[in-house]
Amino acid sequence: SELPSATEDATGSRKQMTWSRYGQLLTLTDCSGYQTRYEYNRFGQVTALHREEGLSQYRAYDERGRLVSQQDAAGHETRYEYSVAGDLTAVIHPDGSKQTISYDAAGHPVSTTEGGLTRQMEYDAAGRVTRLVNENGAGTTFTYDLLDRLVQETGFDGRTQRYHYSPTGQLIRSEDENLITLWHYDASDRLAYRTVNDEEAERWQYNERGWLTGVSHLCDG
Repeated sequence: SELPSATEDATGSRKQMTWSRYGQLLTLTDCSGYQTRYEYNRFGQVTALHREEGLSQYRAYDERGRLVSQQDAAGHETRYEYSVAGDLTAVIHPDGSKQTISYDAAGHPVSTTEGGLTRQMEYDAAGRVTRLVNENGAGTTFTYDLLDRLVQETGFDGRTQRYHYSPTGQLIRSEDENLITLWHYDASDRLAYRTVNDEEAERWQYNERGWLTGVSHLCDG
């Protein structure tokens, strides 16, 4: 299908785009007239981004197409290292500090270490995160139902939150100690409003096309 040369949102803000013959975005001009240009390598990966203000960002990749470095508009470079299996094992920040990541046999990240502090992750047989341990050794646990939906979370502070869903999978109720939040949907299954302890907290508005046009915050819940 033909790619759009312009888009306009519900507020009337207009953006213009140009594309390469390969379907790559070349320029994006926002509603203020500021243009961003994009460059690509022969594999279609973004290698440079140039903004109207003269600020540029760059990315480099290895022979397997993995991101190995990126440079921000100030010239600061972040580098990335990988294992033989292709897992990201290290991130070296512009100041020289390093974050390392280790994995289990299934390829799940099980620990990250930065600045001498380590965070750990545990998984169940289905590959779902069941426990997070922070730098201080405190843990958060997660429980799921048979449909892989999160139904309970017990945090570092010992507080437990519970979640309930409709037969179609929509979140309809959450419990956090003495706070009970109910989520309500309209006939089109769009989120309509949210109540906290029976007091309306937020309401979502849509136009005739079904686009979200506003969110009203009615209380602090």
